[in-house]
Amino acid sequence: MTKCKLEYIWLDGYQPTQTLRSKTKIEDDFSGKVEDAKVWSFDGSSTQQATGGKSDLLLKPVKVVPDPARLGTGFLVMCEVLNPDNTPHKSNGRSTIMDDDGDFWFGFEQEYTLWDPETQKPLGFPSDGYPAPQGPYYCSVGTGRAVGRDLIEEHMELCLEAGLNLEGINAEVMKGQWEFQIFAKGAKDAGDQIWLARYLLDRCGEKYGIEINYHCKPVKGDWNGSGMHANFSNTLLRTCGSQEVYEAVCKAFEPRIKEHIDVYGADNNQRLTGLHETQSIDMFSYGVSDRGASIRIPIFTVEHGWKGWLEDRRPASNADPYMVASAIIATVKNAKLPVGV
Repeated sequence: MTKCKLEYIWLDGYQPTQTLRSKTKIEDDFSGKVEDAKVWSFDGSSTQQATGGKSDLLLKPVKVVPDPARLGTGFLVMCEVLNPDNTPHKSNGRSTIMDDDGDFWFGFEQEYTLWDPETQKPLGFPSDGYPAPQGPYYCSVGTGRAVGRDLIEEHMELCLEAGLNLEGINAEVMKGQWEFQIFAKGAKDAGDQIWLARYLLDRCGEKYGIEINYHCKPVKGDWNGSGMHANFSNTLLRTCGSQEVYEAVCKAFEPRIKEHIDVYGADNNQRLTGLHETQSIDMFSYGVSDRGASIRIPIFTVEHGWKGWLEDRRPASNADPYMVASAIIATVKNAKLPVGV
């Protein structure tokens, strides 16, 4: 019999930002299929999800991929947290997504900062003071500009070996800041893949002794914050061919600023200031190719006859992709479309 190592991964109950937890289950000859992964349990009183008197919560597997970071046969098992009666736990953002038919497609641009635990600054920052102003670091190459590439490249390879739909990586505007992109057809799957990619990134950080900082404004002052831009479409946006429809969908977001900001990540007021390619947190705007807008209409969409996608630029790097997708889907579904659409 082949001994298989299944790493069960879930989100804890910490607020305002949940973090990942995981533990290993050894199984004989596991098939690698999610339907064959058993429901497991854990101590919710140790993750701020239950009290000591009623501490057992359930882990329901929702996605299984190979674990490329372990010797032998290993799998990463992304899980939802359920109450003992099999209802979704209040910390379970995935259960709020109303996209059972997978009509919504999401592409998340996950920014983050490599963080030096000794200096408590981004990797590449001097222990005293700051590096040269940002400008040369975006998509940079070369010593003194791009830092931490060994970790970044290893993470990319792990994601691809695990079968995640990683679509690209790049160095970002602030020194020590990077980004990866994940695309999936179906909001739940997109969220699953972002969390699994974050898990692999955290594991790479352990190996290199580097922290992964998801805070949306890790360095105050004239430095870019970190976001998780959400590119999204459904059949309507992919096929309508109508500027009027696109504008109606964009306008549906304006009266729901609070509903979105509430789930777009902690401390986002530090990032959404109207500077550094952002719109102010209490304002809403949209525009073609406008990276200072709340929602950008990509030029690709316009040039292809108003058939494509939209980009919500407000989600922070520390946001839960499940909750981001859930809010976007609810708003799009309630848009007041032109008569006849």
